Amino acid sequence: MTLEVLINREDLDPDQWLDFPEYGFRQYFLHKNEETGASIALLEYEEGGGIPIKHSHASNQFMYCLEGEYEYTDSDIVLKAGSYYKNPKDHPHGPTVARTKSVLIEIYDGPHYYEKPSFHTDETIGGFLADDDKSTA
Repeated sequence: MTLEVLINREDLDPDQWLDFPEYGFRQYFLHKNEETGASIALLEYEEGGGIPIKHSHASNQFMYCLEGEYEYTDSDIVLKAGSYYKNPKDHPHGPTVARTKSVLIEIYDGPHYYEKPSFHTDETIGGFLADDDKSTA
């Protein structure tokens, strides 16, 4: 018996994807730490999809581009396959747009946001706000 976890892309549960159709992307959590809010997720963006507003995070954000071209339009940063991106806690960034279909790994070392951004719903943001009660986890 091992505590190691292996998840193959073809084995992802289709019912576990969080869809954001109005923003042209979907998200699949590979790992969530309910106590800290830290997470690792797979993001798939359709061409033209993205985050429409400048925003900031309640923790450090890290991304690795597996395929496509994903642009941070205010800073002219473009992630391409093999690109690593780090955005420090509280640093405003965005909006973003996928120049082509893009697949990214996104990692947070703590909670995602202080307050729910407009592109999230109560269902999709659950457990990732800085003021969420972690004591019940």
